[in-house]
Amino acid sequence: MSIFSKDQTKKVVVNAENHGYKPATVTFKQGKPAQLKFISSNNMGCMNEVVFKELGIDEKLDGKKEVTIDIPTDKPATYYYACGMDMFHGKVVVK
Repeated sequence: MSIFSKDQTKKVVVNAENHGYKPATVTFKQGKPAQLKFISSNNMGCMNEVVFKELGIDEKLDGKKEVTIDIPTDKPATYYYACGMDMFHGKVVVK
């Protein structure tokens, strides 16, 4: 499932019971500031962490508040992210 609109802030719901991230793929337009807001719907194990290896980002999710990640949009790219144990995955596409 992909989200694409003029709004460059997208929400991703994190839920281990439903196998990860909804939506699993988010698309942003190149050249406009972009943010992902991770919302935990439960507080389970490795899903309490989101890791963007290429971006050097490792954020804890506490299940109580949204965690906002700034996504670079200066060039077309695909950024992959995963839970703390690399079991659940998602991606951000900038085009």
